[in-house]
Amino acid sequence: MAKFKIITPAAASFTTSTGYDLEMEALESVEAEIVEGPLDEDAFIAAARDADAMYAKGMRITKKIIDGLERCRVISLGTVGVDSVDVAAATARGIPVTNCPDTFIEEVADHAMALLLGGFRRLVEQDRIVREGRWREGRPMLAKIERLRGQTLGFIAFGHVARAVALRAAPFGLRLMAYDPYIEEMVMLEHGVLPATLSEVLAQSDFVSMHAPATAEAHGMLKEKHFRQMKANAVFINTGRGPTVDEAALIKALQEGWIAHAALDVLEQEPPGHNNPLLRMPNVTLTAHVASASARFDPARKRRVGQELALALTGRWPMSCVNPEVLAKSGLRRWQPVSMARGPNS
Repeated sequence: MAKFKIITPAAASFTTSTGYDLEMEALESVEAEIVEGPLDEDAFIAAARDADAMYAKGMRITKKIIDGLERCRVISLGTVGVDSVDVAAATARGIPVTNCPDTFIEEVADHAMALLLGGFRRLVEQDRIVREGRWREGRPMLAKIERLRGQTLGFIAFGHVARAVALRAAPFGLRLMAYDPYIEEMVMLEHGVLPATLSEVLAQSDFVSMHAPATAEAHGMLKEKHFRQMKANAVFINTGRGPTVDEAALIKALQEGWIAHAALDVLEQEPPGHNNPLLRMPNVTLTAHVASASARFDPARKRRVGQELALALTGRWPMSCVNPEVLAKSGLRRWQPVSMARGPNS
C-alpha cells in the first residue's frame, strides 16, 4: 500500500503522452501513488478529501474543491499559468501551489520571434498569393514595408519569456522597450531594454509583444483605447494568454486599420468558434496555442511535477511556488532557494 495518495482529475492537459511513468520517476522512491478522480466536481471532492497532494490538470480547481481537502500538502501544475487553480483559496488554506515557470521558455520565445518575423514579412499572405497564382502581387505588398533593422519591439510584461525574446531580437537590430510594473528597471536595462510606461510602449513600438499572464488584474488588459494608441504599421503578437486582450477591440483595430497585423498563438476562446472574424482576416497569423510545444515539452514538465510533489510530500519546499507566503507556515523545510514570483509577470 502506498504511503501517499496524489489525486488528479481523470483528464489530460496539454499532453502528447499518456500514463504517469515520468511523474513517478521522482515519486516511486517516496512510496506515492497517483489516483485519478472523476471530473464531476462533487465526486472529485469526495475522492480528493483524504489526498496528500493534488496534481491539477484537466479541470478547474475551485475554492469548493480546495476547501474540501483535509490533508493536502501541495497542489502542483505542469504549466506556467496557474489560472486553472483558485490560488487565493489555496493560500487561505496554507497550501503551496507550484507551477513550471522555466520549462518551456526557449520554445515560447522561439515561437514569439517566428510570429514577429512571419507577421512582419506577411508570410501567410505571401504563401496564399503564390498558391492562388497571384505571383506578381507579392513584391508590391512588401515594398510598402520598412526594413526590420532600426524598428522598435515593445514588451508588455517582461518575465522570463520576454527576456528570452529580447535576446533573440537584439541581433536583428531592433530597439527594445518594455512595460512591467513588477520588474525592476535594472533588470530591463541589463537585457538592453528601455523601461517605459504602457502608453510609451504602445505609441512607439512597431511590434508589440504581449506576455502578461492570466491574472484577474490582467484580464482584458488591452482594450480599444490601447489599440488606438498603436502605430498604423504595428504588428501585435500574443504568446501569453488570450483573455488578457479584449478580442473584440483587437478585431476592430485590424478591420479599421489602427494596426497592420496580428500574430496570435492564444485567443479569448480556445478553440475559436467558426464565426470568429479572426479566422477570415488576411492580416492575421494564427497558431493553435502551440508556442510551448516541442519533443521536450511533456517529459520536462511531467518530471518537474513529479519532483515538486515528491519534495512537498517529504517535507521540503518546492522549487517553484506561486504563493510563497504560505511556505514559512507550511511545516516544510527549506532545502534550496525557491523561485518566488515577485508579481504576476515574473
